Amino acid sequence: MPTLSFKDRVVSVALTRAKELGFTTVSCASTGNLANSTAAIAAHAGLDCCVFIPADLEAGKILGSLIYSPTLMAVKGNYDQVNRLCSEVANTHGWGFVNINLRPYYSEGSKTLGFEVAEQLGWELPDHIVAPLASGSLFSKIYKGFNEFVEVGLVEAKNVRFSGAQAEGCSPIAKAFKEGRDFIQPEKPNTIAKSIAIGNPADGIYAVEIANKTNGNIESVTDAEIIEGMKLLAETEGIFTETAGGTTIAVLKKLVEAGKIDPEETTVAYITGNGLKTQEAIQAYVGEPLTIDAKLDSFETALERSRTLERLEWQQVLV
Repeated sequence: MPTLSFKDRVVSVALTRAKELGFTTVSCASTGNLANSTAAIAAHAGLDCCVFIPADLEAGKILGSLIYSPTLMAVKGNYDQVNRLCSEVANTHGWGFVNINLRPYYSEGSKTLGFEVAEQLGWELPDHIVAPLASGSLFSKIYKGFNEFVEVGLVEAKNVRFSGAQAEGCSPIAKAFKEGRDFIQPEKPNTIAKSIAIGNPADGIYAVEIANKTNGNIESVTDAEIIEGMKLLAETEGIFTETAGGTTIAVLKKLVEAGKIDPEETTVAYITGNGLKTQEAIQAYVGEPLTIDAKLDSFETALERSRTLERLEWQQVLV
């Protein structure tokens, strides 16, 4: 994943097809990761590129697109407003938008996340998966990927439970699931998990259907829980994830505590992007380095201070 998110997979499929169809300019509406991938793979493929993002994105994601020298349009508005503008641009200019007029090909790339899990589990399907929900496409395509492997005989059929994760500040799919609705009520995003902040998710209802028919769940968590999820994954597994991954881990924890995940099950949590992309979200919660003089006594003093702080933190946890 050259740009450090799973979007590299979906874009590689979309831009391969774009070249076959004769597009010379490619584009996307993005919450950040997709813009990075589209710009990078367009550069590799020799295609002109113009990508659209909300203007308030994290600096790492903006830099992660600009380095490939696309035309980057920062739109004053949320993702849903960006997407509506891009639909007009696609119709007016005839460009290949990976998540609009190339979407059928783009979304197929997400199946590789299902294929890889089956392979890594020794050609078996897991019992349960937990994945982040933005548009709902990733969720539905992992489901499709598992079913295709069953159909061609690479794995045995199994009822894999599908659970989805959203941030409370943008949780239209989770709300539809909890309220038993067969439609999605759009909402205005307000969360640190900007990469999954899609208020009007195109495939949201399919995610609800899959969660229902597999006996899964769709949960949402607060921004504070997302930050704790990021820290928990880093401290226990050595993986620094962005806010979407923090959302997934926080929901995983919530489902375990509610008894909705059996400890004996093989449960797979999908971590879809690297934490270097969303440093602003976590920076104030990880502490600071201990600055010392280049002397042994300065080091010893700082070390003791550090250990004292650790003991106090543990005492607070126990209380």
